[in-house]
Amino acid sequence: QVRLVESGGGSVQAGGSLRLSCEAHGDTDNVDCMGWFRQRPGKERQRVAIISTGSLGAGTTSYTTPVRGRFTISHDRDRNAALLQMDSLRPDDTGMYYCTAGSRFSECMAATSASWGQGTPVTVHE
Repeated sequence: QVRLVESGGGSVQAGGSLRLSCEAHGDTDNVDCMGWFRQRPGKERQRVAIISTGSLGAGTTSYTTPVRGRFTISHDRDRNAALLQMDSLRPDDTGMYYCTAGSRFSECMAATSASWGQGTPVTVHE
């Protein structure tokens, strides 16, 4: 079982930055991807960014269009953590951000992994 611990959420003014961190603990030998989803008020859960963490295709990333060029996902192998650097934040980036980890890149992309964090809130003010 994989346990995901998120941190880094908070409140910022529009144009500001935040950095989210998600550390994976437990049975992580089969983790091949990690990523972030978000749920904005009144909206469905949305994929934000995914990164491949396994030996094959390591570093492969995918971003949803609204965050491309503003958000950067990376993987810290020493901490077994997925990091999401969020710059040029906008009010519509406000929401709860959830980390996921899976054994295949497609699993992370489709949000079908059983491993999820508790969520960390992000609020961006006008």
